Amino acid sequence: MIWVALSALAAGVALALWALTKAPRAGWEAVAATLLVGLAGYVFQGQPGLAGAPRAPDEAPAGSADAGIAQRQALAQAPQGGNAWLMIADALARHGEYADAATVLRGALDKDPHNGEAWLALGNALVGHAGGALGPGALYAFREAQAADPNAPGPPFFLGLAMARSGQLVAARAQWAALLARSPANAPWRGQLAGELTRLDAMIAQARAEGAIP
Repeated sequence: MIWVALSALAAGVALALWALTKAPRAGWEAVAATLLVGLAGYVFQGQPGLAGAPRAPDEAPAGSADAGIAQRQALAQAPQGGNAWLMIADALARHGEYADAATVLRGALDKDPHNGEAWLALGNALVGHAGGALGPGALYAFREAQAADPNAPGPPFFLGLAMARSGQLVAARAQWAALLARSPANAPWRGQLAGELTRLDAMIAQARAEGAIP
């Protein structure tokens, strides 16, 4: 039945081209030759019985990108929505396109090297692109975010999160403990941070009990 379907498809394409273009006879001959070449190629190389094999995406799935972006925006001490570069990068990250998001953010930083929010988003994008690993580029971005705004809670929070996910539990605890110590008593992020620190302490205790860390 595949041949019947292919013949019908070729005829449909030919009729559509004729109806839309009213091509002269010389044009018809070129179209017919192109269709015949395509059919011949399928005859020699097509394998209709072969199971499908969808191509894997270039980037890892976005996973918790939405939650991470929402958390970064909640920790930001400046109003959100005014930076078009960040909006585009966040949209890309939500679809798992972390490399493209990082490229957009580099453009933002070329225009404003002291944009701490863009540095922070770049660090998160590079971590996402690396499948959760904290590489040198992401570490540099987090450090630049901290330097741009030393009082912002976002850089130490996300640096600690990346460290924890990369297995650097003790270093992650140091980041979060220092952030909690300097956070105001009424800071909206204190409750969540304290909870994360408690869970991290439990992970460290278990790792020490198993001899994974000293």
